[in-house]
Amino acid sequence: MLRCGATLGAAVAALLSVAPTLAFAATDAAMLPRNLSPWGMFTHADVVVQAVMIGLALASLATWTVWLAKTVELRQATAQARERIAALEGGASLAEMARDCGEASDAVARLVQAAAHEASLPGASWDADFKERIALRLERVEAAMARRVGQGTGILATVGAVAPFVGLFGTVWGIMNAFIGISQAHTTNLAVVAPGIAEALLATALGLVAAIPAVVIYNHLARVITGYRALLGDASAQLLLLLSRSKGRPAALGRVG
Repeated sequence: MLRCGATLGAAVAALLSVAPTLAFAATDAAMLPRNLSPWGMFTHADVVVQAVMIGLALASLATWTVWLAKTVELRQATAQARERIAALEGGASLAEMARDCGEASDAVARLVQAAAHEASLPGASWDADFKERIALRLERVEAAMARRVGQGTGILATVGAVAPFVGLFGTVWGIMNAFIGISQAHTTNLAVVAPGIAEALLATALGLVAAIPAVVIYNHLARVITGYRALLGDASAQLLLLLSRSKGRPAALGRVG
C-alpha cells in the first residue's frame, strides 16, 4: 500500500509540474492567428507593411506589362526591318524604296525617307560631302529609333534595383512591430512574435518576386534591342551601298518629290 501511494503521489506531482506548461501552450495556441495565408497576413498587417506589399505588387504588374508590350513591339519591328532589308538587298533603287515606304513610320522606312530626302535636295551628287551628310542623317534616325524602341525598359531597371530594398523596409518594419508587441505584452511567446515575423517575411518575398523577373526581363530585352539596332546598322549600310552604286549619276539618286 505504501508503494502504491508513493507511485500515485509521484504521478500527481508530475502532472502538477506539467500543468502550467500545458496551460501556457493552450493559451499560445488560442492566441495564434487563425489565418496565416498570404492574404490573411496582408489583411492583418500594419498599414505601412500593406502599402509596401501593394507597391511591390503594382511594380510586378508593371514589369510583366512592359515585358508583354515590348515583346510584341520588338517582334513586329524586327520582322518589318528584315523585310525592308531584304528589299534593299534585292537591288531596288532608292526612288522605288521611297515609294514603297510611302508614309510608313517603321525604322528602316524612316532611314529610306531620310536618305531620299537628302538625295532629292538641289545639287545632290555623290561626293565626300554628300556621303557624310547621308551618313549623318542615317545615324540620327538610327539613334531616334533606338530610343523609341527602348522606351519603357527603364521601369524594369528601376524595379530590379529598388524592389529588394522596399521589401527589406517592409521586413524591418514588421520586425519592429513584432518587438513592440513583445514589449507591450510582456511576453516572448510565439503568439506575439509570429504575426509580425510572418508579415516581414511576406514583404521580403514580394520584393524578390518583383525584382528577380524585372532583372531577367531587362537583360533579355537589352539583348533583343541590341540585335534590333544591329539590323538598323545593316539597313544603313545597305542604303550607303545603294547610293554608292549611283555614284556619278545624280538622276539615279532617287528624285522622289
